[in-house]
Amino acid sequence: MDPAVLVSSALSFVLYLNSLDADFAYDDSRAIKKNQDLLPETPLINLFYDDFWGTPLTHSGSHKSYRPLCVLSFRLNYFLGEFSPWGYHLGNVLLHVLVTAIFTKLVRIFLRDDFPTFTAGLLFAAHPVHTEAVAGIVGRADVGACLFFLLAFLCYIKYVKYRDHVTGSDAPFWGLLCILGTAIFTTASMLTKEQGVTVIAVCATYDLFVNNKVQITDIISFKWLGNKKIREGILYLAVIGFLLVAFRIVFMGNKPPEFAPSDNPASDSDSAVTRFLTYILLPVLNVWILNGNGVSHHGNSTPKYIHNGKRHKHSRRGSNSSTGSEEDPAETGFTLYKSQDIAILSLSLMVFPFIPATNLFFYVGFVIAERVLYIPSMGFCLLVSHGANCLYKKYRSDPMKKKCILGCVGLLLMMYSGRTVLRNKVWQSEENLYSSGLSTNPAKAWGNLANVWNQQGRKADAEQAYRNALKHRGNMADTHYNLGILLQDQKRTEEAVESYKRAIQYRPKLSMAHLNLAIIYASQGRYADAEKIYRHCADLDTSGLKDPRLHENTKISALYNLGRMLSEQERNREAVEVYKEALRRRPSYYAPQSIYNMLGEVYMKTGQTEEAERWYKEALKAKADHIPAHLTMAKLLHKKNQIKEAEEWFKKAKLLDPDDTMVDHHYAQFLGETSRLKESSAMYRQAIQKSPNDFELVFNAANILRQDGDNEASEKLYEKAVQLKPNVATAHMNLGAMYHFNGKLEKAEQSYLEALKLKPDDATTQQNLVKLRNLMQSNGRQRQNGKR
Repeated sequence: MDPAVLVSSALSFVLYLNSLDADFAYDDSRAIKKNQDLLPETPLINLFYDDFWGTPLTHSGSHKSYRPLCVLSFRLNYFLGEFSPWGYHLGNVLLHVLVTAIFTKLVRIFLRDDFPTFTAGLLFAAHPVHTEAVAGIVGRADVGACLFFLLAFLCYIKYVKYRDHVTGSDAPFWGLLCILGTAIFTTASMLTKEQGVTVIAVCATYDLFVNNKVQITDIISFKWLGNKKIREGILYLAVIGFLLVAFRIVFMGNKPPEFAPSDNPASDSDSAVTRFLTYILLPVLNVWILNGNGVSHHGNSTPKYIHNGKRHKHSRRGSNSSTGSEEDPAETGFTLYKSQDIAILSLSLMVFPFIPATNLFFYVGFVIAERVLYIPSMGFCLLVSHGANCLYKKYRSDPMKKKCILGCVGLLLMMYSGRTVLRNKVWQSEENLYSSGLSTNPAKAWGNLANVWNQQGRKADAEQAYRNALKHRGNMADTHYNLGILLQDQKRTEEAVESYKRAIQYRPKLSMAHLNLAIIYASQGRYADAEKIYRHCADLDTSGLKDPRLHENTKISALYNLGRMLSEQERNREAVEVYKEALRRRPSYYAPQSIYNMLGEVYMKTGQTEEAERWYKEALKAKADHIPAHLTMAKLLHKKNQIKEAEEWFKKAKLLDPDDTMVDHHYAQFLGETSRLKESSAMYRQAIQKSPNDFELVFNAANILRQDGDNEASEKLYEKAVQLKPNVATAHMNLGAMYHFNGKLEKAEQSYLEALKLKPDDATTQQNLVKLRNLMQSNGRQRQNGKR
């Protein structure tokens, strides 16, 4: 094997070893963890109808990023290791190694000599602009597209060779086979990432300007059409390109993607001046990024070349020979002519694959993304290595200058390698990644960093980061929403309400903000407001949203929660109608078992046990291990006095999840109701150790312990219940009764009074308070009589 290929491939692997331990980044999570198309239960055919993120292509909210082959590779990763990020990162690194090897092989065709071939291959292996594509898992689309891009180009080079230089009866067959390979690999490149289709333009540039030396004037005057062989190749490319682009347009529903203004504010601006200045800035800025450590292109003056539109007859070492060949350096015209070839090819590799990201032809959802420079970097590496080779050959008679050139190339490779390793460390974790972006995009970086800290439990840091993000850009609906969740978890409900309202203000279709706002209102007893928001959420138009599946699920969740609220208000008939509406409207990917189970519970409350049992069975049919359905089935059997059968269902639920406190709670409640107080008490004690802050669990455990005669433990649990929910009158009343029974009369009186503040007309509390005060008066008289 070519030593340059081996060395370049080895370097590309070594430099990315530390990326193997990295976690998923934000885009990785969305494209992988939240993408239903990776799961085995999703039919494979769905990959060819959905976009990169799992959204149907025809949906108005789809990004139209159609990359089924890339998603298929993610699905293979899931099959091998589910959501272990190591396997996904290894896949990216191995792909980069393979691309480096093939690129180096391509360079050998054009530059031939070892020095420029080694230089180009090592530059590509080490270039730090590749870090985002290789270390970021979603960058596999760019790396994979580059792989097929190179294979398509190599096939076309072979086709040109058979067409123009090989004679014999087999030549047309092999030429046709090569053009078929070009079509297949171009299709694969486009199906891995959209910009892969631009290999068609690179192939055409190679055929016209590099292989056949067509001049610009010949293009304008259509003289090149007189050459049958050129005409054949360009026709093949035109047909392939037309069919692929037509397929792409039709398959995505004949509509361009829709992006939020926050994705690319400049391109969404109403000001033509702003858009123009942005569009001319982006190429310059990307070239600056591509230069890495300030490497500049070595220019060449290109002499005029007389061309008659036909293939030249002079002797050449293949149609792609370069300045690295061993011709006499005195033949300066020939050498410069070949430098022109390299320059044209390099520029075509840099320019054409970058065009889709320029915003010139269609609006894209980003401003700067280094991933899109993965393919263009091939042209950069080719041009720089060719320039270095020109200098090396020019000064090869001067040892000092030769060493200086070699030293500069070596230093550049060392700087690139060092920067790549350092940048890989940035991608080790989301926290490192977003921290590194604070200086360039503080609004997004602070918002993403806040999400990371929130997951880590650093609530104060997360809150401050959310507020920092909103200082930079106050209209970010997702950030307001995420801040609302954080505040809601901290029981700061009024602040959470304000955050959700701001999120809705900036994005009225943000269904999750509507849902959470309604949940808060329901918890506050504002049932009319909650009902209004639940219904509004369920009827939201989700067109144009990035993740329509999530929002469709949220709309059904709104109906589910509305049904629960209505059932709690004893509006059971309305609850049934809402649940049935949810079943009618639910998308196929929304699991129905929870709705079935809640329908059964409503029918159970209204005494329709047969109907309740039917829906419980439907829930179990939809999901055989659905624990709530096991529990409700057990309760139904208990109500029908089938005690043994009921307990069997509780035991099945316990086997499904031995650590589920909900199972322990309901099982313990069942044991208490069947007078097995010791077993019930023991199970409650175990459950409380797992969930000490569950009010319902603590309150019911206190009741059972009281019945079991453990008054001291019961008293402590009632005290805990009051701490957890100080606004529940029943908790204060039962605590007062326990104090009353334990002889703590002053505390009992205080608890009864607290209960009456919350529920002034409660007859039981009033009666208990009268009895308590009579006892306190009686005890007082006894004490006075004792003193006498």
